[in-house]
Amino acid sequence: MREHSRAELRAKLAEHAAPTDDLDALLDGLSAQDWLSDERAALSLVRSKAQQWGSRRLKQALQTKGVGAEVITEAMSGLADTEVHRAAQVWQRKFGQPPADATERARQMRFLLARGFSGATAALTLKKAASIACGEWPEDADAMSGGSGEPG
Repeated sequence: MREHSRAELRAKLAEHAAPTDDLDALLDGLSAQDWLSDERAALSLVRSKAQQWGSRRLKQALQTKGVGAEVITEAMSGLADTEVHRAAQVWQRKFGQPPADATERARQMRFLLARGFSGATAALTLKKAASIACGEWPEDADAMSGGSGEPG
């Protein structure tokens, strides 16, 4: 069973509720008993999808679920530090080999962008693709973006 945000649960219940039902009171009661929590729903989604999606897609998914901006910011804190490394892992699982030509590079770039990684992160990942393919994993984003070209 997965966590639901207040807005998600309200929408699901509204389909089955009578016009006289007080959904807000019900949801307030669930929140008061800590059975319903936007914070917990946001953290659950981030934990389950962070290894597959970039920050942009995670943020979009949370917004779609009706999670507030402050809760989104809190749930996603710390992801920026791992964004490049996560993009490299996603790229490695899907492709594993550096692009051979411009067409393949564009395909790999589109894949990373569709997963919610920024253009800069996707470009950096493809720039370091040969090192990643050889198994030289950086410890953090600074190691990949450093000018020496040596992974951390």
